[in-house]
Parts: sequence; structure tokens; C-alpha cells
Amino acid sequence: MRNKKTKKIELLAPGGNLEKLKYAFEYGADAVYVGLPDFSLRVRINNFTPKTLKEAVGYVQGKDKKIYITLNIYAHNRHLKKLEKHLKFLNKLKIDGVIVSDPGIIMLVKKYLPKTDIHLSTQANTTNWQAVKFWANQGVKRVILAREVTLQEIKEIKKNVPQVELEYFVHGAMCMSYSGRCILSKWMTGRSSNLGDCAQPCRWNYKKTGPIYETSVEEGMKKIPVDLEEDQHGTYFFNSHDLNLLSHIDKLIEAGVDSLKIEGRAKSVYYVAVVVRAYRKVLDALDKKLTQKKIKKIVVEQKKELNKLANRGYTKGFLLGEKPEHNVKNQKFGATVKFVGEIVGNKNGLSVVRLHNEIFLKDKLEAVNPEKNISLKLKKIYNHKMEEKKEAHGGHEKRFLFHFNKIPKKGTLLRKVI
Repeated sequence: MRNKKTKKIELLAPGGNLEKLKYAFEYGADAVYVGLPDFSLRVRINNFTPKTLKEAVGYVQGKDKKIYITLNIYAHNRHLKKLEKHLKFLNKLKIDGVIVSDPGIIMLVKKYLPKTDIHLSTQANTTNWQAVKFWANQGVKRVILAREVTLQEIKEIKKNVPQVELEYFVHGAMCMSYSGRCILSKWMTGRSSNLGDCAQPCRWNYKKTGPIYETSVEEGMKKIPVDLEEDQHGTYFFNSHDLNLLSHIDKLIEAGVDSLKIEGRAKSVYYVAVVVRAYRKVLDALDKKLTQKKIKKIVVEQKKELNKLANRGYTKGFLLGEKPEHNVKNQKFGATVKFVGEIVGNKNGLSVVRLHNEIFLKDKLEAVNPEKNISLKLKKIYNHKMEEKKEAHGGHEKRFLFHFNKIPKKGTLLRKVI
């Protein structure tokens, strides 16, 4: 790998809630993108409210970090009045930009947030430099390119419209539909992906129920006839591998990308932390202009960390001009470790733990922090009443106290080897 650029490359992480936002910054993100359910393409598993959004913006201020607000639904008339009210609210906050896809919303943003940077969502499926130039003339400062854009096309776009910032997805779930503009969910379940409520029918299993080629959805709210081929295991013919461009960061930088974007607002804090840390370490290595050998070593190490996460197998997507792979058998990969908890404090030499999954005294545990992983030996477990236990289980708000052979700092994540 080589690094010919000295410009600051932004690492942009998902912030599905306030806690996830904080972990993203702690583990190396330069910026986060967040949004309220009504205007963001994440209706579910998104508990931001005006109050917590205001708190999030306040948290970011003074940290030399940035926060972008997602307004990237394709709005219907019924959304406009509520949207104008939301824009007036955002105008009172010190946000760094808004992410939009609808031209009508862009007009409203320019009216109510005249000093706020406008970023064009990937939902606008921008794939050529003339389109980028058009959006620049509409006041757009940054374009989040369509996932279908290749490395060579990125170079051409930057060459022809150098004044516009370019953002590109580097990691996370891939949508089978062009730039995520899918109607399957609305058609099959009544939940619109273009309003942030996708039921993910591309992940479902499909099987024949009648004559050859006459098939129907096995999962979902109702059966929909679909033509397809299958084997004895059924088929997941829409299902894509997950995107992973860790090995190609240097090429993206050289091509002119200004911001590297991670997908995952619906993922866990552990997922966000591990992915952000991996890309941060490679970016830092490139920024320090380490030798190619040292950079390659870091990439290999961090790819191993990403491989430990539950995933659908990884793909380079469209970046190199190839056809992305599909996970037609719905195979699951990774998950060699299990996220079990967070260190939320320390008390009298004991670690205060918020549990997410079960832990037993015999478990082989690791502490995950922004710098590295540390092996831990669990000596004793106490519940909130200071009663000694042999195991601890999550699913509630009560805290446990753990006696480790080392004292991990607050904010450390715990995982166990499966």
C-alpha cells in the first residue's frame, strides 16, 4: 500500500443511538451520522428523539469531531409540514451537515438551514461527474457516491469536479437494489424501505411451492409468486455478501475519496467499535506513511478482527468493476467470539459490568479497547447485592461486579471466545 495524499481523510461511523455514537468516537471515528426515525432511513432500532439528538450534538461540540443529520427519506406530501418543524429545530443546534436525497428537501434545507452543509445521500444514486456537477450547482458540498461506482469512475469524477467532497461506503451490509432504492419491502409487507422501514425481503429464504418456476415467499406477511431456481436447500437469490474494503483504503484515497463511510446504525456498539477501530488503524498507518510491509501487517491483523464479527461473507462490491458475490445459501461467517458486556465503571477493585449475554466463570474472556485486545481471567462474579455467583446473565438493567486479574478501564468492551 502507498499513501500519496496528505489530506485529512474522514472516517464516518453510524450512530444508531447516543451510546453507539460515543463508542464510535472513542474507537476512532472523526464523524458520525444520526437521525430521527421519521426522517432517516432507519425507522426501527433507532431511539433518537429531539432531546437525545440535542444531547448528541452537545457531546460532539468541542471535540474536533463532526455530526451529520440524516434527512434522506423520499418524502411524500404528508411529511413536509413535520419536516419543516424539524428543520427549524435543527437550526438551533450546531450541526455540521445534513444528508438528503430528495430535491424538495434540499430546497427546504436551503431555506431553513442556509449555513449548513448539504451532503447528497447515496439514495440519489449519483454515478457520474456531470451529475456531481449538477448537484454542486444546487448547493451540495458533498456527494455520497452510489455503491455501484467503480474506482476508475471515482477518479474521473474527482478530476472533473475537484471542489466537491466525495464520500464512499467501505463497510457493511449491501443492498441488492440499485443504490438501495428498493420496492420489494413495500410490495411484500407494506413497509417502505424508502421511508426507512425495510423488512429486508432480500434476506428471506424462497422455495418452490408449486410447478417448476412457480414459487412463493416462505417468510414474510404474505406469499408472493416469484420465478427462481433452487436446489434442495432452497435459495437466497437476492442475498449479498457484506462490503469490506479494508484492503483498498489507499486506492480510495488516491482516487479522491474524502470520507470513508461505515454502514451499521442498527448494529451493536461492539460491532461499531471493532469496525471503526480496524479502519482507524489502517488510516493512521497510511497517514504516518509507514512502510508497505508494516501497513500490510496492520491490514492483515485488522482483517482477522473483522472476520471474527458475524457476517454474510465479504465482498469488494462494485469497486473494481466486478460483479459482487451473492450469498445464495445464506451462509453465516465469523462469530468466533461473542460480545457479552461493557465495563461501565470500577468500584473497589471490581469492574462494574452491563451484561448483554451470559458469562460463566470458566469462559475465556477478552477486553476490547481502542488500542488492542487483552486476555482476561475472571476470578469472581458478584450480583448487584454483592452475592457471589458462578454465572451472570443479561437481559435486564441490573449491574454485575466482576473480579478480573486486571482492571479494564471504563468503556472497555467484553467478549468471550466461542
